[in-house]
Amino acid sequence: MLLLYNLTNYNCYSALMLELMYMWKETKKGLYQEFTFKDFKQAFNFMTKVAELAEEQQHHPRWHNTWSKVDIWLTTHSENDSITDKDHRLADAIDNIQFESGVEETKSVIAGSIKMFADGGSRGNPGPSASGFVLLNLDDTVIYSEGIYLGITTNNQAEYQAVKFGLEEALKLGAREISVYLDSLLVVNQMTGIFKVKNRDLWPINEAIHDLVSKFKRVSFTHVPRELNKLADAEVNKALDAEASK
Repeated sequence: MLLLYNLTNYNCYSALMLELMYMWKETKKGLYQEFTFKDFKQAFNFMTKVAELAEEQQHHPRWHNTWSKVDIWLTTHSENDSITDKDHRLADAIDNIQFESGVEETKSVIAGSIKMFADGGSRGNPGPSASGFVLLNLDDTVIYSEGIYLGITTNNQAEYQAVKFGLEEALKLGAREISVYLDSLLVVNQMTGIFKVKNRDLWPINEAIHDLVSKFKRVSFTHVPRELNKLADAEVNKALDAEASK
């Protein structure tokens, strides 16, 4: 995985961007990549296209499919199953078709690249907490939004959980590139590696998010002021208010 750090400006506010490019990995078993789709139908559509491509190049992969996930290993049999230029060429060709292989109804709803605004809140810190996130196409059309009550926890846990929930939903929808916006500078700096995660309670959720990030082609994290994160904040408060009214 290639990590590219880039300091940018977002509406005159400093923003730290992390580009996480998901790449094929050279392993002992071959050139490897995992592809995750919305469902089995989407995964099977992808495998069909890969099979056609492999026939065209007369270079066939080893793969494994479990419902919506497809694992692919590439080696050159005539070269003692080593990794050669033939494998890299096929990998590049597979990448080109992979991001076009969504189910038709999904294509009409979500683009390959989307945006996510995420937020979390705790009334008491620790206290009753909730996470909220909103997924949007690049034209700012809302695709999906949700607020999730978490119980008693901290504000930082709620912020992190919002990112996790949002990335999980983006994967289900078939997104391959996602720009994540948060008003928590701590979470942004910890996800980009600028700050170490000193709180041991945050280690598991931080690692879980990095695992999710690896399933995308590209993920960026940007800090924004609270006034630009009102949609996600509204989802947090709706979830907290709904729980409080029970």
